Amino acid sequence: MKIIVTGGAGFIGSNFIKMILADCSNIQKIVNLDLLTYAGNLANLKDVESDSRYHFIKGDITDYDTVEKIVSADKFDLIVNFAAESHVDRSIYDSRVFVHTNILGTQVLLDAAKRNKVNRFCQVSTDEVYGSLTDKEPSFTEDNPITPSSPYSASKAGADHLCLSYYHTHKLDVVITRCSNNYGPYQFPEKFIPLFISNAMDEKKLPLYGDGKNIRDWIHVLDHAAGVWSACINGKAGEVYNFGGGNEYGNIEIANKIVDILGKDNSLIELVRDRPGHDWRYAMDYTKATSELGWIPKFNFESGLKDTIEWYQENRAWWEEIKSGDYLNYYEKHYGK
Repeated sequence: MKIIVTGGAGFIGSNFIKMILADCSNIQKIVNLDLLTYAGNLANLKDVESDSRYHFIKGDITDYDTVEKIVSADKFDLIVNFAAESHVDRSIYDSRVFVHTNILGTQVLLDAAKRNKVNRFCQVSTDEVYGSLTDKEPSFTEDNPITPSSPYSASKAGADHLCLSYYHTHKLDVVITRCSNNYGPYQFPEKFIPLFISNAMDEKKLPLYGDGKNIRDWIHVLDHAAGVWSACINGKAGEVYNFGGGNEYGNIEIANKIVDILGKDNSLIELVRDRPGHDWRYAMDYTKATSELGWIPKFNFESGLKDTIEWYQENRAWWEEIKSGDYLNYYEKHYGK
C-alpha cells in the first residue's frame, strides 16, 4: 500500500505515521508532505527516518505544481490529509492563513487525487465543526448540523463540505473523520494540556479562560490515529465518522489534575479573560465508528494523562527548544535549507 500523508510532521500526523509503519505489514511507501510551519517538527519522526518506506518532502499543500508532481509520481492508494492550521486563538486574530491552507489546500489535494485516480481520500477534521453543546444536550453524532463558531472551525467545515462535494459530483472515494480534543506525546506546547504541563513544571502561571468550566472530551492521540486508520481501511465512501474518548472534563478539572500529578500548588492556575466565541462544550458520540469500523478507545484518561506528563518531564529538551523563542526549524537545523 502506498500512502501520502500531509501534515505528517505535526502532533497527530507524526503519531499516525509511526503507528502504521510499526503495525501494518502491507505498507510499501509513505510520503510525508509537510511545509514545516510553526507546529511541524521533524524531530517527531526521528525514530522512522531510517525506514526505507518513509519519505519526507517539504512542501505546501496549496502549491498546485508541488502536489501534482508528488501525486503523479507513483500509483498511490490513499491520501490522508492532516495538514491544517489548527489553533482557534490564532484564527480569531488572523483568519487568512486558515482559509488559505484549510480550504484551498484541501481543494488542491482533491483535484490531484481525482486527476491521478487515487483510490481513497481521507479528510481529518474536528468536532469543532459542529459548534457548541449545552450541558444537557446529547453528544454530537454525524447527523448533527454543521454550525462552526470560530474562523478555524469554519475553515475546516468548508473543507469537509468540499470533500463531500467531490464524492457526490466526481465520485471520488472520500471519507471524513472528526475527533474530539487530543492529548499525548509530541503535542505542540501552545496547546492546553502541554502548555499547562510545561508551565507547571517551571512554576509559571496556568492561564485558564473565563471561569474554567468549559467542557471538552479528551482522546489519546494513538486512539485517534487508530480511528483514522480504521476509517481509511474500512470506512464507507462518502461517510463521516466521529471519534471521541468518552472523557468529558471541565478545563479547570484538567488543570487541577495536572498540578496534582506534578505535586504543584493550584495557586498556579490563573483565570484570564475569556476568548471571543468560546464554545461551551464538545462531546462525541462514536457509536457509528464502533458499529461500522469496530473501533473503540483503548486508553484510560487518568493513566494516559500521567504517561503524557511523564513524557514531557523526560523530553524537556524537545519542548524547551520550541518554547524558547529560538526554535528555527528542525529541517533547516539538521538537514540544511
